[in-house]
Amino acid sequence: MTNAQILSACRANWEYRGIDEASVREMLDELSAHLEDAQTAGRTGQDVVGGDVRAFAAAWARARAPLPRRVLRTASLGCFVTGGVLLLSYLTRWTTSLEVTPGYIAFWAVLATATVVWKLRRGSLGIRRSWAVALAAALPAALLTRLAGDAVLFELPLWAAPLLLLPGVPYAAADARARKSSRA
Repeated sequence: MTNAQILSACRANWEYRGIDEASVREMLDELSAHLEDAQTAGRTGQDVVGGDVRAFAAAWARARAPLPRRVLRTASLGCFVTGGVLLLSYLTRWTTSLEVTPGYIAFWAVLATATVVWKLRRGSLGIRRSWAVALAAALPAALLTRLAGDAVLFELPLWAAPLLLLPGVPYAAADARARKSSRA
């Protein structure tokens, strides 16, 4: 594996893990310097990063972004996505109060679980395929809960969606800026 391939694999891994663009550039510069030093000493890039480049990049990403920060970011973005889905539900039903039933909860829980599991297992799959896999897992659960009953558990007011969107806005904005600047 060449140094350029190692740097490319590490960049992809770090961007996938949500490390900001400035930190990615700094980490790539540092890794590039180590790879060049190793090359002048007669060693290969594999000697620097080891046999598994993904594991190397993942370990460095974990060291760069400690667990509490990653958990906070993930929870905030999870709330952001949940708020977006709720807002979409309000808009499609043209209502200010959403009736939450067991089927509704099961459908979105299975959809979210399947999406997360698939992404963790396969990496980035693309939005269309990941939603198709998640829907294939969620539809049977929704049908089963439909058979179990359709009683309203509680009603969710319209203000719940923006309240859930709020914690994830800074992270979503930072991710959008990073993607935009990396394309330029």
